[in-house]
Amino acid sequence: MAPSFDRYGAAKRRMARKAPPPVEVFGDSGLLDGSVKSVVFRNEDTGYTVLRVVPVSTSASRFSAEPQEASVVGKCAVVWEGEEIHAEGAWENDNAHGRQFRASSIVCVVPKSIEGIRRYLASGLIKGIGKVNAGRIVEHFGERTLEILDTRTDALREVPGIGIKRAREIGKAWRDQREMREVMIFTQTYGITVNQTSRIYRRYGSDTIALIKADPYRLCREIRGIGFLTADRIAMSVGLPKDSILRARAAIIHTLRTEADDGGHCWTQDVDLLLHAQDLVGISVETLAQALKDEEEAGRVAVRGGKVYLKDLLLAECRTAQSLRDLAAAPAAFRPIDPEKAIPWAERESGLVLAPAQTVAVTSVLKSKVSVITGGPGVGKTTVIRTLVAIFKARRLKVRLAAPTGRAAKRMGESTGAEAQTLHRLLKYNPQTNEFTYNETKRMEGDVFIFDEMSMLDIELASDLLAAIPPSAVVIFVGDTDQLPSVGPGNVLRDMISSGEIPVARLTEIFRQDNSGLIVRNAHRVNEGLPFETREGESDFYFVPQEDPAKALALALDFMTNRIPAHFGMDPLKDVQILTPMRRNILGADNINQVVQERLNPGGPEVRRGASAFRKGDRVMQLRNNYDKDVYNGDVGFVSSVDTESRSVTVSFDSRDVEYKPGDLEEIALSYACTVHKSQGSEYPAVIVLLHNQHYMLLQRNLLYTAITRGRRLVLVIASRYAVGQAVKTNDVRERRTGLAARIRGEEP
Repeated sequence: MAPSFDRYGAAKRRMARKAPPPVEVFGDSGLLDGSVKSVVFRNEDTGYTVLRVVPVSTSASRFSAEPQEASVVGKCAVVWEGEEIHAEGAWENDNAHGRQFRASSIVCVVPKSIEGIRRYLASGLIKGIGKVNAGRIVEHFGERTLEILDTRTDALREVPGIGIKRAREIGKAWRDQREMREVMIFTQTYGITVNQTSRIYRRYGSDTIALIKADPYRLCREIRGIGFLTADRIAMSVGLPKDSILRARAAIIHTLRTEADDGGHCWTQDVDLLLHAQDLVGISVETLAQALKDEEEAGRVAVRGGKVYLKDLLLAECRTAQSLRDLAAAPAAFRPIDPEKAIPWAERESGLVLAPAQTVAVTSVLKSKVSVITGGPGVGKTTVIRTLVAIFKARRLKVRLAAPTGRAAKRMGESTGAEAQTLHRLLKYNPQTNEFTYNETKRMEGDVFIFDEMSMLDIELASDLLAAIPPSAVVIFVGDTDQLPSVGPGNVLRDMISSGEIPVARLTEIFRQDNSGLIVRNAHRVNEGLPFETREGESDFYFVPQEDPAKALALALDFMTNRIPAHFGMDPLKDVQILTPMRRNILGADNINQVVQERLNPGGPEVRRGASAFRKGDRVMQLRNNYDKDVYNGDVGFVSSVDTESRSVTVSFDSRDVEYKPGDLEEIALSYACTVHKSQGSEYPAVIVLLHNQHYMLLQRNLLYTAITRGRRLVLVIASRYAVGQAVKTNDVRERRTGLAARIRGEEP
């Protein structure tokens, strides 16, 4: 049944789709040579570029007069102002952009004219040469300027205002730029983006091309964002044999990483590994078996009784288990707390009476060095945590609270009245050393550590976290094992519980429920494999069946921007979150974000990256941990300013401004909509969940359960009946291959 507040919304709207403006093409081909006056637009991922060019010569059918300036549109590896280009293509008349040259190929060459050289140097390309110095250098050396920069940079001291130090700086910057340009042209041939190339060059320097040609697969081992297929394409193009041992070794590592990243597995059976790697590259099993031995000798993999681990994951698993055993065995830094005295005191102080299950949970924790509290939504986990914090603080103990994401930490702090941090901030990452400040040699300070949303904790972060906790501390893990598991490999919370070695308090009785509330009830119904419960009239949970994906999207847009704000007084920019299982397709997060942006924030200056535009006021999400900026995967902020000249944006995260330059924009995405996985650890006043048959690969009970439990005041599910039914009944959650539970018991898995 449609929500009762439907009457507050306007009639259903069909989203207008503008047809692309017609283009008139003049002739089949043409040529254009000219000097680049400005780079109007450039997509660093695809190389798509829009240039303003001053033509030197043209070959253009139906154009007798040579234009003074021309727009050139096409792809090129790299281009800067002042360079000269040779473009092949055709002239066209675009109704939106006017007359332009559509280039099928663009080749850039170093400028030859004095004016071109001056503009080239003045573009900011070379550190130490601004507009003034560019003019002075070109005036002094004329057409010999580039030759001087190539061979005799010491001669720059002849130019007024340039001393020995500045001449050396300019010489180094010029050489770096030339090398960087060669690297860019080489890498972009294989689809490697400018931002990725910058990371490659920073790592390998002037030896970049030689190192890549010698072993292209080092790219997928050492450079974030570059995968096996890209490295393999380079390897084939430089003549590496298809059955090369280098290729076989890379296939082994890639297969293990795919199992870890896509499946969350810590290990893979050796036979399965070899067969999967063979499917990938078609190399004989014998060669792959040798490659596996080579990788083991190199220290990148470890084989334990037929189980093959990436070495880092094995170490993380062993270290996590050892830390848990050490913590459990070490005496606490404070004398025991008597639950029979502490709990009544806490009840008097708070004015609350704990339920029997909550009393058992608090008692279990107070008697344990390491413990787990688990349960679904509304079962009183927060009340238990708040009670424990009050008891520990009454003993003047230092209590540290943390959660994996910023939103989860903020919610934890608000519910307990105590300071809470993200795990990464708690551990204090040091960008200079590329490591956490706190570790097994420098422990954190604290008597009690309480960690929430632990279903999100992967094995590598668990290893770092536990190693940094002082042995005398009491440690409490809180989480819901029925939610989606961690994005990273491992199943830490579930393994701790299944080990049988750590005391577990299970909360099952539902408390967070009033007469009209259905969010918590339906979350538990989904978890039990039962259909939604709905009712007439006002509620906090609604199900709107919709079989057509385009109509489902239109409904979501209408509810987000009209009906929910009108009926509930919520701000669509800050309070309403759309959740979907995946990024692609019409009901994927990428498409939904663009549609919502055009409705809520349609105009103004913008900076583009690929298909995404960032405008002032946009809601965005951080996609990966950035320790230098002190922002982390899942953090949500709002664009506070846009600089179209520098192509940078500033994002405000809880009133703290963070700048994103062009090379950083790949770290953020619009977040009016996000995947259910990305929403873990967060709660929102209102959630709109979109499910459809097109999501069939991801229609799982734990996904729908996680999505519903993200909503605090309102949950609206817009979905096909088949998708909901499939998600509710599908509970064949893939078990992750881990050895942590056995290792906690002191066994070899």
